[in-house]
Amino acid sequence: MSTEAMKDMMVLVADKNMETAVRTLLSRHEALGIRPVEADVFRHPQRDSGCCNKGVEFFSALAGRFRKLLLLFDHEGCGRESERPEEIEAAIERDLSVRGWSGNASVIVLDPELEIWVWSPSPHVEDCLGWRDADPPLRQWLVDNGYLRAGGAKPARPKEAMEEALRLRRIPRSSAIYGQLAQKVSLHSCADRAFTKFRDTLQQWFAVGAGAAPWEGQNGAVLM
Repeated sequence: MSTEAMKDMMVLVADKNMETAVRTLLSRHEALGIRPVEADVFRHPQRDSGCCNKGVEFFSALAGRFRKLLLLFDHEGCGRESERPEEIEAAIERDLSVRGWSGNASVIVLDPELEIWVWSPSPHVEDCLGWRDADPPLRQWLVDNGYLRAGGAKPARPKEAMEEALRLRRIPRSSAIYGQLAQKVSLHSCADRAFTKFRDTLQQWFAVGAGAAPWEGQNGAVLM
């Protein structure tokens, strides 16, 4: 297949919140330090466990249409919680590699879940969650209610903390909030391991000034 008919990347995620976050982040290509990327984002119908256990098969049906593959899902709910996120990533990446995607596929397991990316020190977090000028401030409320250790960076249970923070401000949880956060929060201050891998992978694949590279097929031939 000619590379002219192929898009840069296929992304498979677990749910609508993650889809919205990823789409918004990719639209901020300058902030990510990458060139514009032509990508399709899909949701697996079986959510985190589907991405984890059947993501490789999902990719196989559409592989000829994309140069790169990116798989994202939560550690919580994936069905392999007894394994470390890095171990799960490595195992799935090995599976993709033997299927011809060596160097062109990356797996990112968010630990414990997507909401870990929400809790940036950015003031935009308070705005998006409805806590601007609240008393006590959001991070103090997190500490006072046992969601965050004093001096800690992120809540241990980020989804529960986010849901309760929104409930107290009478704001329905929706994918739009994830889009707002992904649009407004600085991408340089997040030190989460999974986000760092996400950003570094994109920078490696889609460096500024680099065009679409030839794609090496399963037989080692470069497809032009």
